[in-house]
Amino acid sequence: MTRLATLLVLADGRLPAGGHAHSGGLEAAVTSGRLRDLTGLAAFLRGRLAGTGRVAAAFAAAACAAPAPPDARIGALEEGMDARTPSPALRRASRAQGRALLRAGRAIWPVQPAIRDSHHPVALGVVAAAAGLSPAEAAVAAAYGTVSGPASAAVRLLGLDPYAVHSLLADLADACDRTAALAAAGADDPVDLLPADSTPLLEIGAEVHASWEVRLFAS
Repeated sequence: MTRLATLLVLADGRLPAGGHAHSGGLEAAVTSGRLRDLTGLAAFLRGRLAGTGRVAAAFAAAACAAPAPPDARIGALEEGMDARTPSPALRRASRAQGRALLRAGRAIWPVQPAIRDSHHPVALGVVAAAAGLSPAEAAVAAAYGTVSGPASAAVRLLGLDPYAVHSLLADLADACDRTAALAAAGADDPVDLLPADSTPLLEIGAEVHASWEVRLFAS
């Protein structure tokens, strides 16, 4: 049985897990002049879903399918995310979001206390499992989160029409579902065989962004 209401709670941007403080690389792209309008945002979101979103969905699904922590599988997933995140700034941001999500998850569902510091996709899978969700549902939440966060940030950074921005998110729904389905199909694969898509420009932008004294978003 699909627990749609529970999935909505987990994927809701208003969940007090700190997601509102992160732009997913959008602030760096806007400030550099690479992203100026709705057309640019559409391309950014599709690219982010195909790269970061694919990796996040796969690791969330794998963490959801793993035995309850502490478990060697979770440790391997953490190492796998480190290997796929060369930017120190993005590693810090991912772990900050993971800690915040685990804190929120423990306040809502019976999340085991074994994990305290985790990459966000891994934390998402752990929390999803505690909420009774499947790996496929964890993957949907991860895929959607990789585009919904930057989309919300775009309204603040560029002053875009929120109706038009949400229309972009609706257009990406099928792509999110496909990404999640592929991720869930490989949830039991060895960590080395999980997606390792590279997003060099996001990595470089994250390092530049982290050096700014004044910024609206943490990442």
